[in-house]
Amino acid sequence: MTKIAVVVGSIRAESLNNLLAKNLERLAPEGTEFDYVDIASLPLFSQDLEGEFPTEAQALKDKVEAADAILFVTPEYNHSMTGVQKNAIDWGSRPWGSNSWGGKPTGIVGATISPNGTKFAQAALASIIEWFKSPLYTDETVTLTVTDETFDNDGKLQADVEADAKRYINGFVAWIKDAPTHTGA
Repeated sequence: MTKIAVVVGSIRAESLNNLLAKNLERLAPEGTEFDYVDIASLPLFSQDLEGEFPTEAQALKDKVEAADAILFVTPEYNHSMTGVQKNAIDWGSRPWGSNSWGGKPTGIVGATISPNGTKFAQAALASIIEWFKSPLYTDETVTLTVTDETFDNDGKLQADVEADAKRYINGFVAWIKDAPTHTGA
């Protein structure tokens, strides 16, 4: 069993990135489990709260630590990741010296209506992943520019996009088993 902690960077009810994540889950090889991390209930990060570490933040850390890998599914806001996603990253890296993200094999995909896809958000995330000394899967990419035809009425990816998504998730899961491990930052 390969367990992947999934961090969807959008908390919008009709999130395109949640749809993408659900499609990747459906397309994943047998024996793969997606464990979605709740980032909507996290308080805004403040060192003042670290003394009595919030239960929501501890739940995030527990899911990340129990996973074999992390998959960030990110929209792009203002050429970067979302604020709620960065907030989750900050909580997962605290308290100092107990970074739950560090060293975990990580993948990044994303969907947006922008013609640039999510390449800037993914680059911002990749910079943090590198800082955490976490191996990053780069053999395949998914920077999905969503149109009216990308998802059908049931939320399933159209055939050509689905083939790319399936190639990504199969490659990512295979890579996890052989990904180098590091002591995280």
